[in-house]
Amino acid sequence: MDRRIALVPIALLLAACGNQPTAEDAKKFVDDAEAKLFAATNEAGQAQWVQQNFITQDTEALNAKASERVTALQVQYAKDAAKYDAVKVDDVLRRKLLLLKLSLTLPAPADPKEAAETAKLAASLDATYGKGKYCPGGDQSKCMTIDDITKIMATSRDPKQLLEAWTGWHSISPPMKKDFVRLVELANKGSKEIGFADTGALWRSQYDMPPDEFAKELDRLWEQVKPLYLQLHAYTRWKLREKYGKDAVPENGPIPAHLLGNIWAQQWNNVYPLLAPKDADVGYDLNAILKAKKTDAKQMVKYGEGFFTSLGFAPLPPTFWERSLFVRPRDRDVVCHASAWDVDNDNDLRVKMCIDITEEDFDVIHHELGHNFYQRAYNKQPFLFRNSANDGFHEAIGDTIALSLTPDYLIKLGLINKAPDASKDIGLLLQKALDKVAFLPFGLLIDQWRWKVYSGQVPPDKYNQVWWELRQKYQGVAPASVRGEEFFDPGAKYHVPGNVPYTRYFLAHILQFQFHKALSETAGCKDPVNRCSIYGNKEAGKRLADGLELGISKPWPDALEKLTGTRQMDGNAVRAYFAPLEKWLIEQNKGKPVGW
Repeated sequence: MDRRIALVPIALLLAACGNQPTAEDAKKFVDDAEAKLFAATNEAGQAQWVQQNFITQDTEALNAKASERVTALQVQYAKDAAKYDAVKVDDVLRRKLLLLKLSLTLPAPADPKEAAETAKLAASLDATYGKGKYCPGGDQSKCMTIDDITKIMATSRDPKQLLEAWTGWHSISPPMKKDFVRLVELANKGSKEIGFADTGALWRSQYDMPPDEFAKELDRLWEQVKPLYLQLHAYTRWKLREKYGKDAVPENGPIPAHLLGNIWAQQWNNVYPLLAPKDADVGYDLNAILKAKKTDAKQMVKYGEGFFTSLGFAPLPPTFWERSLFVRPRDRDVVCHASAWDVDNDNDLRVKMCIDITEEDFDVIHHELGHNFYQRAYNKQPFLFRNSANDGFHEAIGDTIALSLTPDYLIKLGLINKAPDASKDIGLLLQKALDKVAFLPFGLLIDQWRWKVYSGQVPPDKYNQVWWELRQKYQGVAPASVRGEEFFDPGAKYHVPGNVPYTRYFLAHILQFQFHKALSETAGCKDPVNRCSIYGNKEAGKRLADGLELGISKPWPDALEKLTGTRQMDGNAVRAYFAPLEKWLIEQNKGKPVGW
């Protein structure tokens, strides 16, 4: 595994001084790191849970201090792990040393002043985004937050209003550029100090293959799914052209970004009403059915737990039901964004979610429990191995379960009496494709841009130019207005100023369909894969559990093989799931341009 990265042989320098570390030293170092990180992350998990469930100035301060202690330990151990690069150790110890080094996404330089500057810049960029508002005409009484603008983008059909909202949100990021440029310099210096060519190479080294090979793997996956995306793009373009006119939407060029129902044009499901085929109604309304059955929040979670126990997983522990949050409290503020927690890195599993009795939250709770059952599946591994096989796996597992929430599953729960005719699948598949397939190129290009920035291939005076070149290349999306280098449009997407790697989301959108297809085949499903559900199938459950239990103890292809029988990610599973839709789209697009 050492071949993945070019490491600085610090141990050789120590040897010259007669102070060469040994394999025993390496083991003591890793044992100490695991013990201290385990204790610190547990403390931080409790502090964060309290802060998000009891939002006060005091709980925020306590959470910040606990998080700071974890970060300090991660930085210390990541840098110290490099001392053992040239020491011969067994494969398990080598993997743990590598994971310690890869735990950082923003490695600060060793120099204390530069380390402090790195932390300050990162916090400043995060805060600038968080405080971002658009105030039309500079009128402070009319300022709009991201929530306000998101709602406009999702619901408005007025192109002038959409253009103003889109342009307004993208006005928050130019002040970030100077700090971002400096942060890139500092992060690259820190990355080089622990043996990586640059920060992009550090991020790509998390995937059990050389960084350049991983980049090629992403290109291969994109080429597999691209034909489906092209058909979806062509159909969306001519339907939007029908709605907004030939002057607003080109016949064969990229689609203007502000007309796709989302600030970043990353998902297009909000424009589904403009694209829906005739007679798309599936014949039942799950929202109404759940409410008619007087379903409460706890029962929604019970449905989710029941899915996993039907596969052979053990029920959730009693503490889950005692400590989770399912309903928004009346007496305090809480962070209601749905999330799954493993507070003690063992069995203290929880969900924090203010559940509405809706079809959307029915899907979400199954997804969140996917995280919880994954967390418990790998809790017998050593602490450093208690994570998903790669960062795309965790999100993919939850979404895999959501793909099994088919009409057949609803029949087995007694929520509906019969499945809709297969002719109704096109509307359902189109709606899902506008969410899942439309996202794929966006999920890919964010880090494509950042890797070029970190490597120096894209200098600061070409940040915006290359950003839009990539968006056109992959998405077929054009800016809503002329965008020069006075703008910093990448900064209008949280994950850029927030320094959150994004390739994980692309991988999750590939893997979930590969997992679903393989598990459906294991379950013996003979229907089209979009109609398959693994609910109640113990054989599929065993295969799922075997893959989850590995955690990150082995290279991710090992976990993939347990789950799917193959060691290679496969975008063709996406095409298989959407096969009826792709055929329909090709028919709809006859005589119309495809591509841009």
